[in-house]
Amino acid sequence: VKGLTGNVFSLVSGSRSSKTFKPKKNIPEGSHQYELLKHAEATLGSGNLRQAVMLPEGEDLNEWIAVNTVDFFNQINMLYGTITEFCTEVSCPVMSAGPRYEYHWADGTNIKKPIKCSAPKYIDYLMTWVQDQLDDETLFPSKIGVPFPKNFMSVAKTILKRLFRVYAHIYHQHFDSVMRLQEEAHLNTSFKHFIFFVQEFNLIDRRELAPLQELIEKLGSKDR
Repeated sequence: VKGLTGNVFSLVSGSRSSKTFKPKKNIPEGSHQYELLKHAEATLGSGNLRQAVMLPEGEDLNEWIAVNTVDFFNQINMLYGTITEFCTEVSCPVMSAGPRYEYHWADGTNIKKPIKCSAPKYIDYLMTWVQDQLDDETLFPSKIGVPFPKNFMSVAKTILKRLFRVYAHIYHQHFDSVMRLQEEAHLNTSFKHFIFFVQEFNLIDRRELAPLQELIEKLGSKDR
C-alpha cells in the first residue's frame, strides 16, 4: 500500500506489523470508496496532512467521512494490537486517560447503564461495537447508489469520539511501551491525521478532546 497510512505500519519490524487487535476492515476493491481511499493515501503521501483531510472536490461528505472512519479504525486496531500484552486487567484495571479521565462503557443496546471495567475489556467492547457499525450496510453502505441514513453523521461522530479514547489511553498509560517498540512516530502521525480530520469537519466536541489537549495544540502549532 502506497501513501502514509500504508507505510506507517509496514515499517514495524518483525511479525508485529501484521498484528491487529480485531480483524482489519477492508473496503472492497473496485468500489468508489476504494478509489477515495487511494486518493486519501496519495494526498497523505505528499506530507501535507491539513490538505489531505479536506473533502475532495465533487465528493459526497458522508462517503468521505465513512472511508476515513474505516481507515482510522484499521490504524487504531493495529496500533493497539502492538501493545495489547502491556494493557492487562492488572496494569489497567480501569479505562483511563491519565488520573483525571476515566471511561465507563455503555452501548445503549446490550449495555444500557455505563459499567466500570478494565481498559482491555473496555477497548474490546469499543472495537467490537465499532466493527458492528462498520459492518452494518444500512449505516455504512458499500454499494454505489445506496444512500447513507439520516443519522449517519451522528453515528460517525460517536464512533470517532470513542476511537479517540483508545488513542488517549495509549498516550497516557502506554507511551513508554510505544517508545520501547520505536512506534512513537507511527502513533504521532496517525493521531495527527485523526485530529486534523475531526477538526476539519468538527466531528468531536472539544471537551471530549481534553485528555490530549496539550498534545493536540503542539501538533497543530508545528503545522502552521
